[in-house]
Amino acid sequence: MLIAPLAQADVILHAFNWKYSDVTAKADLIKAAGYKQVLISPPLKSSGNEWWARYQPQDLRLIDTPLGNKQDLEQLIAAMQARGIAVYADVVLNHMANESWKRSDLNYPGSALLDQYAANPAYFERQRLFGDLGQNLLAGSDFHPEGCITDWHDPGHVQYWRLCGGAGDKGLPDLDPNNWVVSQQQAYLKALKGMGIKGFRVDAVKHMSNYQINAVFTPEIKQGVHVFGEVVTSGGAGSTDYKRFLKPYLDSSGQGAYDFLLFNSLCGALDYGGSMNLLADPGAYGQALPGNRAITFAITHDIPTNDGFRYQILNQTDETLAYAYLLGRDGGSPLVYSDHGETQAKDGLRWQDYYQRADLKGMIRFHNAVQGQTMQLIGSGDCFVLFKRGKLGLVGINKCDYEQEYWLDTAKFEMNWYRNYRDVLDQNALLNVQSQWVRVAIPARSARLWLQE
Repeated sequence: MLIAPLAQADVILHAFNWKYSDVTAKADLIKAAGYKQVLISPPLKSSGNEWWARYQPQDLRLIDTPLGNKQDLEQLIAAMQARGIAVYADVVLNHMANESWKRSDLNYPGSALLDQYAANPAYFERQRLFGDLGQNLLAGSDFHPEGCITDWHDPGHVQYWRLCGGAGDKGLPDLDPNNWVVSQQQAYLKALKGMGIKGFRVDAVKHMSNYQINAVFTPEIKQGVHVFGEVVTSGGAGSTDYKRFLKPYLDSSGQGAYDFLLFNSLCGALDYGGSMNLLADPGAYGQALPGNRAITFAITHDIPTNDGFRYQILNQTDETLAYAYLLGRDGGSPLVYSDHGETQAKDGLRWQDYYQRADLKGMIRFHNAVQGQTMQLIGSGDCFVLFKRGKLGLVGINKCDYEQEYWLDTAKFEMNWYRNYRDVLDQNALLNVQSQWVRVAIPARSARLWLQE
């Protein structure tokens, strides 16, 4: 089975909740690890030290958060551009900050922040992206009526009502995509593009109507920019939430999305009693997005930080196997999540500095080396999947507790003879093709990514 190579899909580092200055300081490490894109937390006006506060915008007209300001972002972009790395920004367009605990109006940013701007005009002018900081950006008429989402299966409810917590929380004020709101969001995105931002992750895109998405993201704004959103689905083609949410978004917007279809396939394959046959060609059965639309992942920031999604956390070995599959295969832009211990109480520092793991850097080296090479399935079973990338690379993944052996026919599946193929995860694991039949061994609960030397 031959799968034609797709457009180049470089690895994205999700520098989740990193200070902008930390990203800048680690620019050489990020480049050395092989990342070609880095996704930063939302550049806007927000306050509060919690990670989720970054997703509660107070003002879109300037960049001033505990993670950094406009000057910090300018330095970050310059550092990345100098190293050939594109900067993507997380953007929040569905709602504004929930400030019902301190005021009853929906004027944003509100009198308290306007007073701060007026008290230090030189500083805030330096942080300004667009607009007049002497007046409010939004008023009550720019929001949908108050009310919390109660039917999570109804697109109308999900897209026109508020995301709320419990205990009487009034929720995040949901923006109405009227002409004023759309024009201001467009001005915001254009300003970020003008700074050098090359991609937008659209937060809460599941909660935005297709009308709003298409009104904001004009062809001019999308030109030369990678745009994708997160639409959580529990299954692939044929599932209810895919048909109600993800498919309409993909069909209408032309944008990319997190590949929850493939993630669900990975979880099913790696689960106890699951079969690795699910990973032989998931796209053929509607269980993976087309590669040019897909952001592939083994974990997103919402999974460990939200109790309702934590059941999706893979055990650490399975997470490594998942990354081996995502970085070994052809298709999609793989995203690597690396945080600062935001869930330390529950998970320790499992994902802190994850981007620097030696095994992950080896997989990224493999991924970058085989870009554009045709992917060909060699074999699969309940325990394993084995595929090659042109003549340059061979990937084997074994989820079971005992070694998997496969005799590779190098006449049928062409490999270069008398050349070393060395595993990027274990330098002692070497293949040298010297006859038609080659024994391929994949150790228990392991992956091998053999790359031609």
